[in-house]
Amino acid sequence: MEDRAIVDLYWQRDPEAIRHTGEKYGNYCRKVARNILLDHRDAEECVNDTWLNAWNAMPENRPSLLAPFLGKITRNLAFNRWRSNHAEKRGEGELPLVLDELAECVSPENTLQTVEAAELEEVVNRFLHTLPERDCNLFLRRYWFTEPMAETARRYGMREGAVRSSLFRSREKLRRYLEKEELL
Repeated sequence: MEDRAIVDLYWQRDPEAIRHTGEKYGNYCRKVARNILLDHRDAEECVNDTWLNAWNAMPENRPSLLAPFLGKITRNLAFNRWRSNHAEKRGEGELPLVLDELAECVSPENTLQTVEAAELEEVVNRFLHTLPERDCNLFLRRYWFTEPMAETARRYGMREGAVRSSLFRSREKLRRYLEKEELL
């Protein structure tokens, strides 16, 4: 089913919208949540909460692109769940590594809050448009989807060291870009 038709079902308050959303975007949202949480049950709960949040958001919002809309909801829910699960201890998995890597550009004390800030999001989006397509894709795979470097390397037929180097260069470019924009 086309995204526009699914969104129309949400606006009509038809429960079939959730079924169609799950069929079309369930795997995508589960992957986003699992990359952050590393726990199947927590990821499933986030995905179910995504459908509820989409249901509640639709009367006020009419997303033109459903995948990024759902991905952002899932990602935010997963980050909230991760914060809750790791309030007193540093967890294992990709999220702490990703946040450590980004700490070179963004204050480590407020990394999650800063990354979610609307102004920074807008600047980072502009920055991403300055990168070559492959570098942009690598950056998004790592820092949006929190994909492990080994998986990204396999996906793009690269050595893990080459991915690591590309991400380092991109983070350096981002740091300079944020300095130029006076956000650092």
